[in-house]
Amino acid sequence: MAHTVLLIEDEQNITEAIRFILSREGWRVETHSNGSTALEAIQRVSPDVVVLDVMLPNRSGYDILKDLRADQATRDLPVLMLTARGQTKDRELAERHGVNCFMTKPFSNTEVVESLRALVSP
Repeated sequence: MAHTVLLIEDEQNITEAIRFILSREGWRVETHSNGSTALEAIQRVSPDVVVLDVMLPNRSGYDILKDLRADQATRDLPVLMLTARGQTKDRELAERHGVNCFMTKPFSNTEVVESLRALVSP
C-alpha cells in the first residue's frame, strides 16, 4: 500500500522535483502551497506524513507545525520540515515545536526519500 505525503511548498520547481522523486518511489503525493489553508489541506488529505516548507505565503511553517502539535488529531503526524534557512536557531525552533525531521535546501533526493521512509516505518 502506497503511503500518502502532503507536500506544503510554494516554490513550484521544488514541488515538481519532490513530486517526481516520490512518485517514482511509489508514494502518493498531494500538494498545497498556501500557509493560511494548510491545516485544512492536512485534514482533507489525511496524509501519512507532511513535508512542510518554513517560508510559505500567509503563514509560516513554524506556526502550522505548532498548531499540528497542539491538536490531538495531528499531534503524532510525522513532519519533515524544509527550509532555505538552515541556521542553528531555525533548527532549534523547529525542534521546540516538535518537528520529526529538519532538512535544508538544497537537499539530496536520496535524503528526502530515506527520511520519509524512516518517518512512516512502524
